[in-house]
Amino acid sequence: MPSRERVSRAEAIVLRHMDWGEADRLLWLFTRETGKIRAVAKGVRKPRSRKAGHLEPFTRVHLLLAQGRDLPIVTQAEMVESHLPLRENLWRMGCAAYVVELLDRFTYEEGENVGLFRLLADTLARLCVEPDPAFVVRYYEIRLLDLVGFRPQLFQCVECETPVQPQAQFFSAVQGGLLCPKCSERFSGVRPITVEAVRFLRHMQRSSYGEAARLPLTEAVDHELELLMQHYFTFLLERGLNTPAFLSLIDKKGGVR
Repeated sequence: MPSRERVSRAEAIVLRHMDWGEADRLLWLFTRETGKIRAVAKGVRKPRSRKAGHLEPFTRVHLLLAQGRDLPIVTQAEMVESHLPLRENLWRMGCAAYVVELLDRFTYEEGENVGLFRLLADTLARLCVEPDPAFVVRYYEIRLLDLVGFRPQLFQCVECETPVQPQAQFFSAVQGGLLCPKCSERFSGVRPITVEAVRFLRHMQRSSYGEAARLPLTEAVDHELELLMQHYFTFLLERGLNTPAFLSLIDKKGGVR
């Protein structure tokens, strides 16, 4: 096999890793070029390894990958962004772990998805600097749903298709969007959603991040949307996520409750 086919370059974000053998690590990466992949970093757990600090979770790196027998092997790693503030604050780190877990659960090793790579990269960068990480997470959730094909219908009733009115509505995970009060009576498992929460979700769904940030996120709406999104994700993934339980143990200043 020609060397140009056996060696490739990739820009990647490290999602997670696990020890592999005596001194290696198995990495889960999301790359700009080929989406989610696994790769092996040989010898990275040795004390003198120069690659170890470049391959921690949340880091954005340039990689040189050699094709191994089963998995690509990381031969070079150059850090682009360490996202150090995520490691200095427990709450921000928990939010980053949640963001990564969502992406990991919704994706497979199925090829390039530049939109998801950009969303993840932008979100991790925002979590480092934004004063309210909760807003960053709520925006990420709604944009992720768009990109993985589960965009909720928020502008008309999913059953009768009448436009949503400025009043309390109902959300159906099974139907994939809002139900008007009349149609909601015909379905089980629906959840009420306030006018304020609907307005916020719709604003985020049709806005860039800069535009969406103009609408303040109140604590009450944030809590309502957090519960609603976890309900929807649990239905779509057919199991709960791990990181919300961790986030419930810490406060937004990074301390343990």
